[in-house]
Amino acid sequence: MSLTNERAGVEGAVVHAPEHTPARRSGARTAVYAVVAVLVILSVTRQLSGANDITSSGTAGAALRLAVPILLAGLAGLWSERAGVVNIGLEGMMVLGTWCGAYGALNYGPWVGLLAGIAGGALGGLVHAVATVTFGVDHIVSGVAINLLGPGIARFLSALIFTGSEGGGVTQSPQIEQPGKFTVPGLSDALLSVEGHHWFLVSDVAGVLGGFVTGVSWVTLLGVLLVPATAFVLWRTRFGLRLRSCGENPYAAESLGVNVYLYKYLAVVISGGFAGLGGAFLSLVASNFYREGQTGGRGFIGLAAMIFGNWRPGGLLAGAGLFGFTDALQLRQGETSVHALFLALAIGLALFGGWLLYSRKVVGGAASLVVAALVLALYLLTDTVPQQFTTATPYVTTLLVLALASQRLRMPAADGLVYRRGTAK
Repeated sequence: MSLTNERAGVEGAVVHAPEHTPARRSGARTAVYAVVAVLVILSVTRQLSGANDITSSGTAGAALRLAVPILLAGLAGLWSERAGVVNIGLEGMMVLGTWCGAYGALNYGPWVGLLAGIAGGALGGLVHAVATVTFGVDHIVSGVAINLLGPGIARFLSALIFTGSEGGGVTQSPQIEQPGKFTVPGLSDALLSVEGHHWFLVSDVAGVLGGFVTGVSWVTLLGVLLVPATAFVLWRTRFGLRLRSCGENPYAAESLGVNVYLYKYLAVVISGGFAGLGGAFLSLVASNFYREGQTGGRGFIGLAAMIFGNWRPGGLLAGAGLFGFTDALQLRQGETSVHALFLALAIGLALFGGWLLYSRKVVGGAASLVVAALVLALYLLTDTVPQQFTTATPYVTTLLVLALASQRLRMPAADGLVYRRGTAK
């Protein structure tokens, strides 16, 4: 079969509408408009509330660090589910990545530790692939089993290897060397200088960009670059086209000569590698040691970010960034910054409600305006927020975003279904 005919046939197996260039450009413009709107709202909020930390370089840098493990977990879920395998086991694979990353870094240096973390997560992915693809085990059951096995294996190995080491024990490793960081010379100082003037919008943009070019880990840069790399591989290569066809219509892909089992295995093992890298990031970059419970449910939050992003890399990046930003606020004058977030939310809801009314969607617009008024009243009637709510803000935000996005989601058509070669009806 010629390359042209093969590509046409496999594209037929991917049943969603073709992605034309004008649509992609429209999506890019929408993303740019959304970013500008968010920056303007945050700038107005900063001016009115005096909460300068909501757009500071420190908050931006912390948000980036906190978003990367969520982003990697989301990319892990994206690779697996685009091939039709639900990967609930991301949390357990991340746990394996945290332990293996710490062990590798402790003995051979941080970069070998990252590779070890990837290998640990990939091993968990391989187990999940064997269970789901070969033996047809329910994907949820297999994922839950990995989430139980991962922490247990890590604790057993910690007791075996870390106990007795200086600073180590059953629940944590000794301190390890971290990968290097970089600061863009000249640009970083210039942006931080502009940020210090607190000018409307200009200083806010400078603060956000300054956080992205000051004291950034090389692993953070790698994690961000994996987003366009994933988009290119899955949507611009023959390999990605075949892999996505396995998640949309595996029997049609089989009829065109695609080895569906092979592609599902590759996708789930790569998924585990991404999750393992996210775990290694937590033990090597976010801290300098392995600690039990270090993942903190980020595997599940990564899945939520993937769903929010509608199984697309760009949307996933936005979801991870949102979680990272709200998580960073609690580290930067948390009670004051989260309180200011109420004002930003009220402004955003009011603008959204006005746009709905302009679009003649009266019910939705009126509801948004009512909620905006309630949130504004909450902001005006309080001076701060309880510490408990500050800590819960990222998780509450995740639930709200998923609730709002639930009407526009479309998962791969064959996601979670058992495939058996030669059994097409």
